Amino acid sequence: MYGEFNLYGVFVPTLIGMMLLAYALNSGVNLLLKRAGAYRHIWHPALFNLTVYILVLGGLFTLMRWTQS
Repeated sequence: MYGEFNLYGVFVPTLIGMMLLAYALNSGVNLLLKRAGAYRHIWHPALFNLTVYILVLGGLFTLMRWTQS
């Protein structure tokens, strides 16, 4: 995994890019869950959202690792 990438002369850590992508994907997942009515059955929505975000971020890092092999 690369530590950083060059964005117009500014070195940006890979973690920030992955976190932004995970946030965007997480927002889409949350929208789908709200439309499906799943939050009526979730005890603590904020904790659930954090957990889904961490799972999405971990999945992105795993996917990135597989594509570099």
